[in-house]
Amino acid sequence: MSEDRTPAPAALDAALEAKIERLHAFVAEIAKRHAKIKLASSLAAEDMVLTHAILSHSLPIGIFSLNTGRLHAETVAMADRIRERYGYEVEQFHPLPEAVDEYVQTQGLNAFYESVELRKRCCEIRKVEPLNRALAGVDAWVTGQRREQSVTRAELHEQEQDATRNIAKYNPLADWTEAEVWAYLLRYDVPVNPLHARGYPSIGCEPCTRAVRPGEDSRAGRWWWESRDSKECGLHISTVQFVPGGAQASA
Repeated sequence: MSEDRTPAPAALDAALEAKIERLHAFVAEIAKRHAKIKLASSLAAEDMVLTHAILSHSLPIGIFSLNTGRLHAETVAMADRIRERYGYEVEQFHPLPEAVDEYVQTQGLNAFYESVELRKRCCEIRKVEPLNRALAGVDAWVTGQRREQSVTRAELHEQEQDATRNIAKYNPLADWTEAEVWAYLLRYDVPVNPLHARGYPSIGCEPCTRAVRPGEDSRAGRWWWESRDSKECGLHISTVQFVPGGAQASA
């Protein structure tokens, strides 16, 4: 009979405790490093972990979300739940109306289904341009990205440099598993988007997100009509890794 090497529950609890302690310390540390820093929140599970870590410790990190105009009602309502729980008003950034109107009039409301190029153009208008406004003047930004989420994030690093904006970028949950994220949320009774309970581990715009099937990765429901290696919207493609000693290498 082979030896059972499954960690005991106490060991798992201890490992999670250590990870939570490290997360809180890391987020506090990056808040000290930068005069102006923001969390870009999708209002989904990972970003709610970071929202709790920031607000429960009164850290000077601003929190904003991108209201694309095509989000699920459940996602939009998360800003109210954060206000009710933490007394914090999440800053909202919207796409430029004239850019949305031009796209819809020339391409069609749902033209993003027709090609990757048209989908990325829609993301550029509704997400990337508002993100650029949200990050104007900041020294660094924080995201809830995890390596486990998809093949496009397998090489994700906790600390990166956003080369396009020449600011630091942090992914404190890079090495967290989905189980650890949910253990944290349950432990601190953090508000969560009800869509997660309906099979949506990753939540974007309503017409571009579906529930995932058993065995699929967490981002399989995003732009499901495209190949796995194209599933990014442009928010997270311009970074380079921080390397000890100050040298940098492509992430």
